[in-house]
Amino acid sequence: MAQLILVRHGQSLWNALNKFTGWVDVPLSERGRAEATIASCRLSGYRVNVCFTSKLIRAIETATICLTENDDICGGKIPIIKHEQPDADWRGWDNYDGNPAEELPIFTNAALDERFYGDLQGLNKADTAAKYGSEQVQKWRRSYSVRPPGGESLEDTQQRVVAYFRSRILPHLLAGDNVLIAAHGNSLRSIIMILDGLSPDEVTALELATGVPIVYELDAAGGSIGKKILND
Repeated sequence: MAQLILVRHGQSLWNALNKFTGWVDVPLSERGRAEATIASCRLSGYRVNVCFTSKLIRAIETATICLTENDDICGGKIPIIKHEQPDADWRGWDNYDGNPAEELPIFTNAALDERFYGDLQGLNKADTAAKYGSEQVQKWRRSYSVRPPGGESLEDTQQRVVAYFRSRILPHLLAGDNVLIAAHGNSLRSIIMILDGLSPDEVTALELATGVPIVYELDAAGGSIGKKILND
């Protein structure tokens, strides 16, 4: 029986300013780093075999803090970041195969990136609501199929996230590996929607707190048979 641990990244500097972030690569705030450290403490007693993150620094920071502030989570192994989509001029940095006996891989992939908010990226959410109306902004933020101007709907995001989850992450879980995914509100909502069997209407009410681990117990077929939210 494998465990899947989902963690939304800690507060970013733009979260603190109430801005739409999306694909803008904004790092964690001081509070966000503290939230990731607290998440690591809450995961005491859990063991991770492999980790997946988006390519955005706030998710990568959260994963590395979770895995390095509590040595027990890695079972004494050293976390190694392995970029699955390296830039063209990496000079062979991505060719290291690793040592499974001593290292825990953190795989980064853009399929787990936050939802693309298009023209809203960088805008203050309250100012945007004042301009377009809170009901319209809520549809852009939380509806399943409505796209923000120039951006992705949650349905669009889910298609890329779930395809990657099923092809790349699920095989580890089916093999019995415990997996940590550090990602974003909408990429994680995409996965939770499948695991919890939520409808498009139900997922609109799903809110994920920053830095709070959610632990799923999975059966041999990858279905959820238990869920814990580690918020205290």
